[in-house]
Amino acid sequence: MVNEEYNMVDSSKLPIGILISIISRGQTFFLNHSLNEFGINYSQLHVLYEIAHQNKVNQEKIARRCNINKGAVARSIRKLEDDGLVIRKIDDENRRQNIVSLTQKGEDTLTKSICILKKWENEVFTEELINKDELRKDLKEIAIRIIEINEREIKK
Repeated sequence: MVNEEYNMVDSSKLPIGILISIISRGQTFFLNHSLNEFGINYSQLHVLYEIAHQNKVNQEKIARRCNINKGAVARSIRKLEDDGLVIRKIDDENRRQNIVSLTQKGEDTLTKSICILKKWENEVFTEELINKDELRKDLKEIAIRIIEINEREIKK
């Protein structure tokens, strides 16, 4: 089994990026399966989350924060809009941009989806295994650095 193979490898020999990728892909697989009942996938959940936390955000900012291209964001938003989860309005200050916000159905779907995500986290990150608050704090700092590095690379 795969878990036995990883148990036999010295953790200092495993690249952090590979471990993060395994965790991320595992989470994506679980969430895509679980979110199917709401008609959304993990990528669309990420977009919903960004919209909820930015409140009336444009598609370009969503693309930057999710680290995905504008076309993928546009497709996700179109699907979410068709499903009644978000609304798009032309920005009065910049008519070439759309401002996106959640509908009540979008807020309800996001709330239910986050409950599923927390259930997964509680199963994976048990207190006996790791302090979740410390991990969350460290990962937030890493995420901020990654966003800054990527933004700096884009400007080059």
